[in-house]
Amino acid sequence: MDHTPQTLQEAIQYFNDEQVCINAVAMMRWPDGAQCPDCWTPGGDKGRNPYYLKTQKRWKCRDCRRQFSVKLGTIFEDSPIPLQKWMPAMWMIANCKNGVSSHEIGRALGITQKSAWFVLHRLRLAMKGYMANTKLGGTEGGAVEVDESFFGGKVKNMHRDKRTRYAAVKGHVGGATGKTAVIGLLDRDTREIRTKVIPDVKRDTLQEQILKNVKYGSNVYTDDAVPYNRLNWHYVAFDNLIWPHRDTYIWPRL
Repeated sequence: MDHTPQTLQEAIQYFNDEQVCINAVAMMRWPDGAQCPDCWTPGGDKGRNPYYLKTQKRWKCRDCRRQFSVKLGTIFEDSPIPLQKWMPAMWMIANCKNGVSSHEIGRALGITQKSAWFVLHRLRLAMKGYMANTKLGGTEGGAVEVDESFFGGKVKNMHRDKRTRYAAVKGHVGGATGKTAVIGLLDRDTREIRTKVIPDVKRDTLQEQILKNVKYGSNVYTDDAVPYNRLNWHYVAFDNLIWPHRDTYIWPRL
């Protein structure tokens, strides 16, 4: 994009032109130029550089002669909602740090709550994932930070019956009782973040997620929690660098 909107008002004004929206989606989808979704294959020349039909706002392949729009094969396909609504909604999701509801999107963009709910779920589906079979870090010492946390309400604020159930299962009430464990991994170079709900914070569970998501040879930065001990013993290609919480919560390179 030639311009990055800084406010919601700028985003709505900028994406008011359908051609601007098409160009923005095409840039995200085809950084190296448009490609025919029917006959193009990775590494091949067939289906590359189709020509654009300005009057129809779509491309036409020079080889198979097929016409296609930027929506084909995306979350925007078969949706009657125009891109002028999709793009500001995408901007809101990416820039609202505390999240955004379908009611708020509906009011801001002038669409119904049901349509906003549909848009919100499709955008979340597209934004939640990452390329399959890819890992964080690098084989030459790429830096990846790993930490775990617990999410959920305080036990003292729970209903008495719920506290009783947790006590019967766990044997005690307190600490992480009733909370959900989540592990997070951050690639310092690409700034990509991956999170996953895990059943517990035991050594095997945490180190299994590191093995699945981090490339061999990466520098893995963790705190001094016991589950991260001997990470480079089990997986000798990892260099586990520990920074104790008792010294600081922020690594100097961040």
